[in-house]
Amino acid sequence: MLESASQHLLQGCGLPQAWRDKSAWRVLDTDFHQGLRFLDTWQAWRSDPQRPHILHYVALCEHPPSVDAILQAAAPHHELHTLAQVLAQECQGLDTGFHRISLNEGRVLLTLCVGDTQTLLREQQFAADSVVWDTPKPAAEAVRWTLKALTRCCRRGTLVVTAQAQSPPQSAWLTQCGFKSASNGASNQWLYDPSWELKTTRNPDLARAMQPSPPSDCVVVGAGLAGASVAAALARRGWLVQVLDAAAAPAAGASGLPVGLMAPHVSADDNPRSQLSRSGIRMSLQQAKTLLKSGHDWAMSGVLEHREIGVSTLWHSQAGWIKPAQLVQAWLAQKGIRFVPNAPVAAVRREADVWVLYNAAGQALAQASHVVFANGWGAQALLDDLRMTAPELAPNLAHLPALQGIRGVLSWDMQRPEQTNALPAFPVNGLGSLICNIPMGDEPENATDRMAWYAGATYETGELINAPLSLHHQTNFDKLRTLLPEAAQALAPAFATGEVQAWQGTRCVTPDRLPVVGPLDASASPRLWISAAMGSRGLSYAVLCAELLAAQMGGEPWPLPASLARHLSALRSHDRARRPA
Repeated sequence: MLESASQHLLQGCGLPQAWRDKSAWRVLDTDFHQGLRFLDTWQAWRSDPQRPHILHYVALCEHPPSVDAILQAAAPHHELHTLAQVLAQECQGLDTGFHRISLNEGRVLLTLCVGDTQTLLREQQFAADSVVWDTPKPAAEAVRWTLKALTRCCRRGTLVVTAQAQSPPQSAWLTQCGFKSASNGASNQWLYDPSWELKTTRNPDLARAMQPSPPSDCVVVGAGLAGASVAAALARRGWLVQVLDAAAAPAAGASGLPVGLMAPHVSADDNPRSQLSRSGIRMSLQQAKTLLKSGHDWAMSGVLEHREIGVSTLWHSQAGWIKPAQLVQAWLAQKGIRFVPNAPVAAVRREADVWVLYNAAGQALAQASHVVFANGWGAQALLDDLRMTAPELAPNLAHLPALQGIRGVLSWDMQRPEQTNALPAFPVNGLGSLICNIPMGDEPENATDRMAWYAGATYETGELINAPLSLHHQTNFDKLRTLLPEAAQALAPAFATGEVQAWQGTRCVTPDRLPVVGPLDASASPRLWISAAMGSRGLSYAVLCAELLAAQMGGEPWPLPASLARHLSALRSHDRARRPA
């Protein structure tokens, strides 16, 4: 094995000895460069039988990494070739922002942050166990302020290893920022141990990060996309999770949609919804590649978006269709998860150090130290009850955005040979959507000759929620005539004769059409959480929200910049009032 400078830095961090028998280890690298340090750390984790259950590696870089550069950096190191190929594939098409890359079945999580170093450090919301510090190139005063930003990612005792020898001014700045020299002659080591008291009272998220919680037990209410993704994210981290649902099977509500689109929201100003959907789609595609059968459960088909009908179109190459129920079932099948059907939750009560969940007859269904509400519109009644029975929570719950149910109907039918030439080979969306050539049946070998098309779905509130199916079908057909006139003409007989079939469900939304994610109280050690209100973009948001929630629950690095994550906060109006330090 060829020794590299990155391996010396790894040893300078005390690894792999320091992480042994830990539930998680968090590394911050201020210069990803060609990824060699990450590859060495990943390989050390894989080779250590006493490795932590989860390895977090947060790496910063000014520009997206080059795929060729990653492969070239690993070329002299034979043991890293396979890992470098996997990493290079996941790094294709990155842009500015945070990118969560899941490796080794979700137990190695690389958060690659692209942009200005100082800005990226201020967007972090975790405390590292090990830091590799590359002195930035800018002027001296910029280095000083970057070091101050670095302290936000350190807890007392965090070991920082510098890639270069520090000049006297730089050493003085490190000391002023609370670092003490801990060099042993082999490397440049600094221990974060300021002489002043560290205060995080203005930012409960950072307070949780300073004292990360080990995996525990949790009950998730709801077995749709939101609930199953949360359960899977926690189980991968070593949590014991029970998932309760009122129905007899998973994905019985809006997540039972026969087929849905994974395509990002695009806006002229690249608003938070666009940024969040872009991050979420990338993470959802990773899950689909890992867990599902391509061509039967999902496909990276690409999606054509009509931005302005008859004027402009936009092609999304990293997009496609997916059967949500298949993804839900795959998540719930993971180790550490127990699905409990026919378990309608009517009340949640705090008893000693646990939360107990009861049905309407007063029978206890489950208990755990943590509860996550992921049952969409159904969460409203439980939260209203908590306002009455747990008055200490009422002030915080008052900041939760209002939840609303939105009915949607999808029109569909079996595909006929005479329709094929008029139907698009890939999904099209814009004003409504059309998804064709979707294989039917439970197994791929039984579905090759049975294809279906799906058009819709409607988005109705108020009195239209109870409108007859015929009105919903007409709405879907009218949109289809504008979106794809030729396809609409081919499918017109099915609509006219009433042969078209319907799938319907109720989505949960907030006034700003963004999910609610996070703790339901503003303390440093919350036990009640929520991940809900995905609206019609559950496939875009569910995985992202689950990773964010799991990170908050365990004091881990967030998959999003803190400023962007605030748009998802369950108590966002309260967050805006207190503004973290």
